[in-house]
Amino acid sequence: MSLPLDPPTSDALGILSRFRVQFYDCLYARADALFELTDAVLCTDGPVKTLVELSLAAEHRRGHGALYQALDRGWLEPTRLRRTLTGLPLPRLADGRIALAVDVSNWLRPDAPTSGERLFCHVYGRGRSADQFVPGWPYSFVAALESGRTSWVGLLD
Repeated sequence: MSLPLDPPTSDALGILSRFRVQFYDCLYARADALFELTDAVLCTDGPVKTLVELSLAAEHRRGHGALYQALDRGWLEPTRLRRTLTGLPLPRLADGRIALAVDVSNWLRPDAPTSGERLFCHVYGRGRSADQFVPGWPYSFVAALESGRTSWVGLLD
């Protein structure tokens, strides 16, 4: 999650604290275990290769059995989570402007003729006149970028 750089530290911590409370309210089944799992994913140094590694993180205070139960039987309300995320302040560049990035990707499914709402997605090929149109689903992400050397973004849609 991005926090604004301009406000004093207490304001940034307030935003983070409110977000954590609202995020927890989005979790219904197995809320405590899912919340700790989220903390473990965000706070673990380096890439995580197995779920057992997450259960060993300091932020995940439960056993690995609770982690698997949370993933199997846990549930969150997507509409409420979307509303919580859109309520966060947008990251801004140093001069106050908002920089947006858009990524459009395709989920190609040429061998799924019975799947509904497929479109023809443009795929770049190698060589001259090698471009193709393959059945699949295009999807996109819009994100607000932060300034500086960071990979944090605010996903908008």
